[in-house]
Amino acid sequence: MPDTDAKIAIESVTSPGTTQRVDRAKYTAMRDALLPVLPTTAPGMTVAEAKKALLPRLPDDLFPGGDKAGWWLKAVQLDLEAKGVLARGPGKPVRLYKASRRRA
Repeated sequence: MPDTDAKIAIESVTSPGTTQRVDRAKYTAMRDALLPVLPTTAPGMTVAEAKKALLPRLPDDLFPGGDKAGWWLKAVQLDLEAKGVLARGPGKPVRLYKASRRRA
């Protein structure tokens, strides 16, 4: 029997109502590295700035040398935006910050 706890369903702000199952350990590690580095107010920080800040916080056993960190950052970003945990600042490039309201 497969270990269903090894996967987690995530959403995407760009595809409402759609979920995807991904590795729970990698998702959790990325979320736990991302949230502390983001500001709590707009305009926020660019995705590139966030990636640079969170890379040292990632466990090397899951992200050796930062491998695949960009994909996981985007997956976690879109999921947390869909859940109302993150918001985008105005303008371009995309800037992220922690939202004041979270979806229940």
